[in-house]
Amino acid sequence: MASNCLNISINAHEMDEMRWKKGQEEYTLDGTVDRHGSPAVRGKTGRWVAGILILVNQGLATLAFFGVGVNLVLFLTRVMGQDNAAAANNVSKWTGTVYIFSLLGAFLSDSYWGRYKTCAIFQAIFVIGLASLSILTYAFLVVKPKGCGDEHNPCGSHSSFHVALFYMSIYLIALGNGGYQPNIATFGADQFDEESPKEGHSKVAFFSYFYLALNLGSLFSNTILGYFEDEGIWVIGFWASAGSAFLALVLFLIGTPRYRHFVPQGNPLSRFFQVMVASIRKWKAQVPNSSVELYGGVKEDRSNDDGCIGSGSKKLLHTPGFKFLDRAAVITSIEDNDLKVNPWLLCPVSQIEEVKCILRLLPIWLCTILYSVVFTQMASLFVEQGSAMRTTVAGFHIPPASMSSFDIISVAAFIFLYRRIIDPTVAKFRKESMTELQRMGTGLIIAILAMVAAGVVEQFRLKGIGSDGASSMSIFWQVPQYVLIGASEVFMYVGQLEFFNAEAPDGLKSFGSALCMTSISLGNYVSSMLVSIVMKISSSGEMPGWIPGNLNEGHLDRFYFLLAVLTAVDFGVYVMCSRWYTMSRKGKKEKIQMEV
Repeated sequence: MASNCLNISINAHEMDEMRWKKGQEEYTLDGTVDRHGSPAVRGKTGRWVAGILILVNQGLATLAFFGVGVNLVLFLTRVMGQDNAAAANNVSKWTGTVYIFSLLGAFLSDSYWGRYKTCAIFQAIFVIGLASLSILTYAFLVVKPKGCGDEHNPCGSHSSFHVALFYMSIYLIALGNGGYQPNIATFGADQFDEESPKEGHSKVAFFSYFYLALNLGSLFSNTILGYFEDEGIWVIGFWASAGSAFLALVLFLIGTPRYRHFVPQGNPLSRFFQVMVASIRKWKAQVPNSSVELYGGVKEDRSNDDGCIGSGSKKLLHTPGFKFLDRAAVITSIEDNDLKVNPWLLCPVSQIEEVKCILRLLPIWLCTILYSVVFTQMASLFVEQGSAMRTTVAGFHIPPASMSSFDIISVAAFIFLYRRIIDPTVAKFRKESMTELQRMGTGLIIAILAMVAAGVVEQFRLKGIGSDGASSMSIFWQVPQYVLIGASEVFMYVGQLEFFNAEAPDGLKSFGSALCMTSISLGNYVSSMLVSIVMKISSSGEMPGWIPGNLNEGHLDRFYFLLAVLTAVDFGVYVMCSRWYTMSRKGKKEKIQMEV
């Protein structure tokens, strides 16, 4: 890991001098470098030239991923011959694996490879997985009987070898997309220098456009590709996904000379545990009243495998809170006389503050999991609710899953409304824009309204059931709940991306983005657990429960209202956590001002 610290051949002082030398080009101020490891020239690297390439890359990669994921459950039942329960279980495992791989990608990016290399490698794996699935589907899977794979003609059985190749392909896709996804958002943000007022504003805008690109990519998958695959034209759908992923990779590589990079800073796990071990080993040490007496890394001239603290990153100053961790920076007589510092016994303040940052982020992150429970209903119970409504309009059948298009349209509309109307209006009256924490809280409130709207629609649907068991209520009454979910995403998920990117330490930026993905993953698991608990409690004897196979016999509205109540409780906890976190940040700012 020492080699990672040597990629920049000049120190911070020399770099500052270079940036301000008259007659020379202006360098970035945030410590980014170009592909050769030299300080990045502002006019020749990064900014929107690189940002737009990454946005298009994200849109194409999302199209490719959802081109497989959106109808994978149908492929498993119609082509692979699995029953509904087994198919749903396999899709859940596959989806969960994608998010687990996001942690792997974030770790490799922050520790060793850097974001560019990580994105390139995992995108290549993604393309290989999609191409493998396309070839396999064409050559072996959709062949018996010819033209099988649609709703009316399921395919025959397959050999164990072909089944194994299929699972290898889809898990290569999961590995590629999972490792790539948390890094591309952070890498895109790296192209804007937050120390520059103009580029700092562009950096904030980038996250909104990034989420928009993600949704536009999924819109095409959910509509055009989803239609082809629903009709059993799997090969064309999969090859379209593979082609989209390949084009995304090519565009990403084209931008290589333009990208800005942050140098990887070593294994964050070892840095984290060094602080924990050192603070435990010194549990009897007395923490001094002044942070000046704590070890600041001045003597740190070692090149251990886990070091690189402060090289190419902003040095973190001491903040109050988690005082027990400060023991790791207490200099005892042993360290004072020892020429070589033991990192498992003495850690610099900056390293300790890195751990504090993560510990402060965790409560906020935990509060976002219940929001993800609400968000996941759009792909499950919203679809089941829609299928129990009148889905025919002027003789045309509306697929219930296609109603998610209103969510995507809502996301696009509210991104525009927020940036052009809501944010300027709020800033005009409050003299400042909404913080990321305030926006995430707003997302929770809108999510509560979405669940209430869904519950009210379900109540009216149950009242409109005819003698034949069919509902007279049009599926378009679901539009408000989809629109509200879309609006909440703009506040919650875009705010979450910005928040974790801004607040995560420099050596853990990709990990911050991975937290957003794991929030969605855990939301799926919590939702599944919550449904199981509700069904166990609500079903007894002749009572079929709130969410039976036939929704006309249940009370889905009560489940929606339950989610609204739980989200309201979560919002209350979130408010307390965000106030505590804001106080922590205020203390940090005051400390910086005092020491400066």
